[in-house]
Amino acid sequence: MALTIGVDVGGTKVLGGVVDEGGKVLATTRRATPAEDVAKTLDVIVDVVRELTEQHEVTGVGIGAAGWIDASRSTVLFAPNLAWRDEPLRGKVEAALGGLPVVVENDANVAAWAEFRFGAAEDADDSMVLFTVGTGIGGGIILGGQLVRGAHGIAAELGHVQAVPEGQLCGCGRRGCIEQYASGNALVRFAQTGAKNDPGDAGLLLSLAGGEANAITGPMVTEAAQSGCRVAIDAFHQCGTWLGVAIADMVQILDPQIIVVGGGVIDAGELLLGPTMSSYNEQIAQRGRLPIAEVRPAVLGNTAGIVGAADLARR
Repeated sequence: MALTIGVDVGGTKVLGGVVDEGGKVLATTRRATPAEDVAKTLDVIVDVVRELTEQHEVTGVGIGAAGWIDASRSTVLFAPNLAWRDEPLRGKVEAALGGLPVVVENDANVAAWAEFRFGAAEDADDSMVLFTVGTGIGGGIILGGQLVRGAHGIAAELGHVQAVPEGQLCGCGRRGCIEQYASGNALVRFAQTGAKNDPGDAGLLLSLAGGEANAITGPMVTEAAQSGCRVAIDAFHQCGTWLGVAIADMVQILDPQIIVVGGGVIDAGELLLGPTMSSYNEQIAQRGRLPIAEVRPAVLGNTAGIVGAADLARR
């Protein structure tokens, strides 16, 4: 059975794993990411792979990187939370590993591929869209059984589709991106605003934050919402409503079989998925009796990055 290694490189951690042909993770190892140092980040990636190859014979390495990857799947054009700028990552890692084949792919793309092949959409025939809802919003698109990368390798930036003209300023430089209304950062902003405007209904939330609305964090919002705090629940409702709009737009454009919602915020379960589905069904109602995509939560969690990257390396 051919084994490959998947490496998930984020702003805080490098997670590597040996994965078999069925998507099973056989071994893992983890390091902190020296995000501001290009050379040290390379060394950490190579060390992770070498540690895993000491116990397993592998045929290739896939790297899922949090950044924009060129169409050849070799160069990191830009990474917002890492020091990579036009970094020829594939060539450097291959050279350090003595020629072991390497593929570099965007982190949301590898997660999408993992959910399509082995996760929430493994029963899909050929199409799926993944929304990753974390601090921001990422995405991956699969059509005809293939990842959609675009002419320059940087397609599927689903979080940066405009939802509100002249709306909230986004980190990408545009205004009104859906990321500003349906992400983890948006959840916190909605909760902080709600606590300031209506402190009487935000008692639990404010107590968790030491009485300071600006100190509210995402985990606090989830905890408070699970305990019935109206302001926290409303923050999830706002995010879910906007996420449902984004999903409906994607269904109108691509008509995929399945939409998968993943990322850290999905851990809140029905607090987010409930209003998301209500909004999606309302937005898509005009399609009447026509078939529409089923929306499902992701199932692979933190292993999606290494599983998807390893499977793409195998291909």
